[in-house]
Amino acid sequence: MEHRDSDATAPTLGVGMVGYAFMGAAHSQGWRTAGRVFDLPLRPVLAAIAGRDASAVRAAADRHGWAAAETDWRALVAREDVHLVDICTPGDSHAEIAISALEAGKHVLCEKPLANTVAEAEAMVTAAEAARARGQLAMVGFNYRRVPALTYARRLIADGRLGTLRHVRVTYLQDWLVDPDFPLTWRLEREHAGSGALGDLGAHIVDLAQYLAGEPLVGVSSQLETFVKERPLLRGASAGLTASGGTERGPVTVDDAALFTGRLASGVLASFEATRMASGRKNALRLEVNGELGSLAFDLERLNELSFHDHREPAVTAGFRRILVTEAEHPYLHAWWPPGHALGYEHTFAHQARDLVEAIATGAQPLPSFADGLQVQRVLAAVEESARKNAVYTPVPAAATAHAGADGAAQGVQGVQAAQAVQAQV
Repeated sequence: MEHRDSDATAPTLGVGMVGYAFMGAAHSQGWRTAGRVFDLPLRPVLAAIAGRDASAVRAAADRHGWAAAETDWRALVAREDVHLVDICTPGDSHAEIAISALEAGKHVLCEKPLANTVAEAEAMVTAAEAARARGQLAMVGFNYRRVPALTYARRLIADGRLGTLRHVRVTYLQDWLVDPDFPLTWRLEREHAGSGALGDLGAHIVDLAQYLAGEPLVGVSSQLETFVKERPLLRGASAGLTASGGTERGPVTVDDAALFTGRLASGVLASFEATRMASGRKNALRLEVNGELGSLAFDLERLNELSFHDHREPAVTAGFRRILVTEAEHPYLHAWWPPGHALGYEHTFAHQARDLVEAIATGAQPLPSFADGLQVQRVLAAVEESARKNAVYTPVPAAATAHAGADGAAQGVQGVQAAQAVQAQV
């Protein structure tokens, strides 16, 4: 299959990134790759990357292919060669950077969760709506929507292959915090991360549940737990999910695990579990959707596969069957390898970049929007409120509108209180 750079004569889209750690590396991979795989209407150019440590950000720029390095994100936003600002920082800085970038006339991609609080997310949505009227677009980075198997699952559900939905169950299990002597990184401090496993992992599974079902969560009942109350203070810088600590310890101010049930707008029952304390589980995001006509199941650790059960088949032969999602007819796969040649985690970021570039070129609202990110933030806040009230069922405040769709090329808009089927197209 032929792979080439996007048309060198196509207009360029200068990208500036704030942050260069785990997500910065993943987003860099996506921006580098998208134009070499997909025929894009705009050619992404890695203009500049920003970080506070001059030597570290320069090294990241050289490693990941960025033309320039800045030590102040404001300087990056002000650059004339930056047309889009990609935010890969901890959540406590998302609102300030995103709002400033939008007001400066830039498009924005912001990593999930959109913000640390509902108030911050609301301010970001307000800024995004004002910017869209001026021609700037904003998107939140829930990359798992771009796993081809999950994009295809959304299509099957929207096509009615499961009939009326009844259950959605999702778990996201990791184990990198099992060791009580793992250091106190920013992900364990509420002032930086907003929450723990709830925001880090729970945001993903809330978004996926709403995306696949095509409707929002309207209420939750939850429990949160912090198993390790104190950890060694960080010594030096952390890298990804690794770090080293000293002998002095400090308090953990976020949750280690979140367990909650919920109800979607049409009455679909949902259950969720997010933890970073499940020994043996590295990145185990698993989901199942049950409907009157069939079921779908997915496991991120086997991300090229989708399990599908058609309940209309005779019982003597019925059962889950494995769909290998590598055919050219599957979402995004026309641009990649021959059937059976698997994709990986990093490809979701190339798909994300592709969808955002195409949306910018056409002026279509890229999905998930900041409004979608705000809806997830409202769910997370309701989960925390329910946990404070000993798992009392807590409504999720309704917004005026929410968006659901497969990518920036396909837009499905629905009311928050009334679910609508959305045809996803990629």
